[in-house]
Amino acid sequence: MDSQKDALQRIIATLANKNEELHNFIETLNHTLGRVQVNSTQVVSDLEEEFDTLYSMLDEMKESMTSAIKQETVRKSHELQNQLTQSSSALESAEELLEFANTALHITDEGEFTKAAKQIKDRVTMAPAFRLTMKPKATDNMTHLMVDFSHERQVLQGLKFLPVPRAPEIVLGDCVVMDNEVTVTWRMPTEDSKIDHYILEYRKTNHEGLPRVKDEQCWEVLDDIRTTEHTLQGLRFDSKFMNFRVRACNKAAAGDYSDPVTLETRAFNFSFDSTSSHLNLKVEDGSVEWDPQGGKGLDSKVKGKENKGSSAHFTNLKNMSSGTPSPKRTSVSRSPATRGARDRFTGESYTVLGDTCVESGQHYWEVKPQKDCKSYSVGLAYRNLGKFDQLGKTNNTWCIHVNNWLQNSFAAKHNNKAKNLDVPVPDSIGVYCDFDRGQLSFYNAENKQLLHTFKMKFTQPVVPAFMVWCGGLTLTSGLQVPSAVRSFQKTENGLGGSNSSISQPDPSVSCDICFYDKLPSVDSLLP
Repeated sequence: MDSQKDALQRIIATLANKNEELHNFIETLNHTLGRVQVNSTQVVSDLEEEFDTLYSMLDEMKESMTSAIKQETVRKSHELQNQLTQSSSALESAEELLEFANTALHITDEGEFTKAAKQIKDRVTMAPAFRLTMKPKATDNMTHLMVDFSHERQVLQGLKFLPVPRAPEIVLGDCVVMDNEVTVTWRMPTEDSKIDHYILEYRKTNHEGLPRVKDEQCWEVLDDIRTTEHTLQGLRFDSKFMNFRVRACNKAAAGDYSDPVTLETRAFNFSFDSTSSHLNLKVEDGSVEWDPQGGKGLDSKVKGKENKGSSAHFTNLKNMSSGTPSPKRTSVSRSPATRGARDRFTGESYTVLGDTCVESGQHYWEVKPQKDCKSYSVGLAYRNLGKFDQLGKTNNTWCIHVNNWLQNSFAAKHNNKAKNLDVPVPDSIGVYCDFDRGQLSFYNAENKQLLHTFKMKFTQPVVPAFMVWCGGLTLTSGLQVPSAVRSFQKTENGLGGSNSSISQPDPSVSCDICFYDKLPSVDSLLP
């Protein structure tokens, strides 16, 4: 009966997944169908615009060339009209002179005849008819203004739609997700020498499988990629997956998108839990800063008191912690909000917790202190940490502590034991937690130098924990475990673990009192 139920549940799960895929596919088809109509209307509009532009250009050219013909007609007509006027005047003068000469032939008086002959000779010399050019200054030929459109006609007749590149193919096996970088590789189905560049688009999503049409995130665009591979660097993996697609472009147009692919980008994402912070800590957008004015006027001074009532205060919190997490889905969980007031930590426990618990798996995050930060701690704690407890002072907290006040110190602390670290304090600290192996390691976040390793067996979920006094911390989560850290851990685990670890209380280890045991009270620092 139980086996049949299990089989039926598997069938139901398969059908539910298939139904979700079909819903997504139907949405994709409907979206594509709608886009076909929209894009068709758009390209028709673009085509009409191009032809209108061509018509307008031809009209402008026609008007310009017609104007040139008219100007040439006016010029020739003006030249010929001037010549005609001058020739008519010359003809009239020549006819008058001819008539006078014919009359002079009949003069009988020799003196009068000689005088008339001389006048005729002088007038002939100055006659316009003998000074005119007997060649037209313009011809009637207008063939130099004729146009041959045979070449343009051939070009127009050969007009075709733009050649569009084919869709590339993303090579899923060559895509790499590592160190918060994603390398995407693709290829063309056939060689195309006219491709000029590629456009890569990506978006974050929490949905596995094919990209959904309706997703929370928009596509980000990377243009002008000249190779068939691109690496996105410095990513924060605050989603479980990322979708990718690519299209090829020539000088004229962009082709179709490739089939989209989905790559897994899981990482440990959490923030400071402002509801758990000490009253003198101010939490804002991934940063925490010590604020001496934070607890002014409130009855939060409980200096010197023991951890009274803290166990009862967290009875419900313990009960709310989950049991065995799902091996498929759950490695972290959000801490429940258990109160409305800011009284989670008080006294000199200037502590704030992360808002997400670690229940399994390997995780990594980084913390960067302010340059003038006088004291801070970074580590892990169980969720039942008492409100007066200080990191490293109890058996349920592990941390490294930096003191830059009065005397400098850098130490790993757990269960009121301390180990001085003989290495420079890094500008940024990387925290690596392997819950299943019971390992907590701290690294120089810049060069991945190992600072210290704790070895233990976790008996319940742990939560990132931080202490800060007179300064501030900036948190970076959404990071994968760096490959350098993974390689180092493989080597260390192969050699049997780190030698520089505080595994359990050891009477031979000297107890170095935590610096923040002796921090001055808030009131003593206020004016």
